[in-house]
Amino acid sequence: QLDSLADVVSFGVAPSMILYQFLRLSYARQEDGLDVAVIWLLPAFIVAAASAYRLGKFNLDASQQYGFKGVPTPAVGLLLASLPMIYWVHTEAWVIGLLLNKWFLYGVIVVVSWLMVSNLPLMALKFRSSSLSDNWPKIALLVISVICILLLQWLSVPVIFIAYILLSLVIKKQRS
Repeated sequence: QLDSLADVVSFGVAPSMILYQFLRLSYARQEDGLDVAVIWLLPAFIVAAASAYRLGKFNLDASQQYGFKGVPTPAVGLLLASLPMIYWVHTEAWVIGLLLNKWFLYGVIVVVSWLMVSNLPLMALKFRSSSLSDNWPKIALLVISVICILLLQWLSVPVIFIAYILLSLVIKKQRS
């Protein structure tokens, strides 16, 4: 239980603070943006609430040993923690514009929060056997990750996150 509480803080509250700051930056770019009401910034903490709910659900569900129902909280935490690094490293106007777009940020909040509390079947990165046929999705994710890291640097984190979800859905569809 203590581990999950630490996960809520590390992968829920801290990423919520990152989103809160990005929302502040987004509003600060607008005329009178520094006077934004806190009500427009509070949605960032939906991520923390969703991570607490997701971890509570995970603790009570013994069936999530070799697969997950919903995106694991650490995956969302890592995705959101990559945003400041993407902002600092990538100077392309479209990247900065996207990260400072309040509607994009609100969309990210809704999507990642829903992904955490959903019952979407996602693969765990644990190996049950040494069989290639059992582990091809994990190996594919590893190959995609290495290629993305080499080509995209910090932008690889969101791409790997999306690849993880898509590969999990492909596995589920194949096994159904």
